Amino acid sequence: MNTCKKPEDSYSKSFIRSVSAALEGVVHTLRAERNMRLHFLIGFLAIIAGIYFSLNSIELMLLCFAVTFVLVCEMFNTAIEYLTDLISKKFHPGAKVIKDIAAGAVFVSSVNAVVVGYILLYKRLQGCVGKSFFIIKQSSWHITFIVLLVVVGLVLLIKIIRKEKDLLRGGMPSGHSAVAFAVWVVVSLVTENTMVSLLVLVMAVLIAKSRMAMGIHSLAQVVAGSVIGTLVTLLIFQLLS
Repeated sequence: MNTCKKPEDSYSKSFIRSVSAALEGVVHTLRAERNMRLHFLIGFLAIIAGIYFSLNSIELMLLCFAVTFVLVCEMFNTAIEYLTDLISKKFHPGAKVIKDIAAGAVFVSSVNAVVVGYILLYKRLQGCVGKSFFIIKQSSWHITFIVLLVVVGLVLLIKIIRKEKDLLRGGMPSGHSAVAFAVWVVVSLVTENTMVSLLVLVMAVLIAKSRMAMGIHSLAQVVAGSVIGTLVTLLIFQLLS
């Protein structure tokens, strides 16, 4: 008896494979290209600064677009370099011109990002001299968003350093556990309701337990993720509160 797979199942698997392949491309560029790592770090800090200084939605969109534009140009530059080296094994003036043009695109995008960042952040940076972290204290969602960005970024960085095969599923540490316990700490620090804090803690424990029950993570990976989420969140609140 022939059985047919549901179209939804095949589409879901195809989508997951596509996302996984795309992430492998990003990870490879981060590992192989020092400039990509530098651009990524600067862009990450710029977005954090934009959140900290309470940029409005349009300003934050412009900043994110400028940062993303630089990263995309750097990835295209890397791809063009690999393709050029693959086609032309020996030195060729034409190959040099192609590489120079690709590098020029990265330079232009970087200049654009610097100009955009200067226009959006300079006055705010100038105005914060001698002041405390008053802006971020005004809104709990700002610091919550920063916590989630840092926790997810740190988990992905650890997986990249450890050369884990799949960044979204399995591996050391557990990203789901890290985020769940980070949310628990945020809720505990922001709210004064003990019952709410306990309920969120139970939910975080259940999420961590489910990752082990599904065979995706081991106990050590879940514990590591939980500790990272908890400690990073506490550290950020100590620094910014």
